[in-house]
Amino acid sequence: MDIIDQVRALALELQKDQRYLVLENARRMNDADEELQQQIGEFNLARIDLNNEVSKQEKNAERITELNEKIQSIYTDVMNNESMQAYNEAKNEMDSLMQYINAILTTAVNGGDPMTVEEPSSCGGDCSGCSGCH
Repeated sequence: MDIIDQVRALALELQKDQRYLVLENARRMNDADEELQQQIGEFNLARIDLNNEVSKQEKNAERITELNEKIQSIYTDVMNNESMQAYNEAKNEMDSLMQYINAILTTAVNGGDPMTVEEPSSCGGDCSGCSGCH
């Protein structure tokens, strides 16, 4: 079995992980949430309107302000939606797992011992002492 086959096998195992299953369920819930989908559609249309207004040679500052406020309001509604909150929480868990996996692989590629890589602690938001998570 070559390395690509091993990675594919790992990817299949990843799809059995509880964090993946929770994320996939949250995705389906978002897709089925009609109110959320409507809000996302409104948000996207408002962004298009804003981009069109900003692209005009003679910009209407009042209209730009109005559209920015509308976008912010819709964004707040989207982010406060229970389905979206569940999705974001699940996605953060999955992102943490992927960062851990990436740290293991990066350590190995850089000649380090992948068996010594420990799971990163959760981010506290202060990047001053961080070796990087993005």
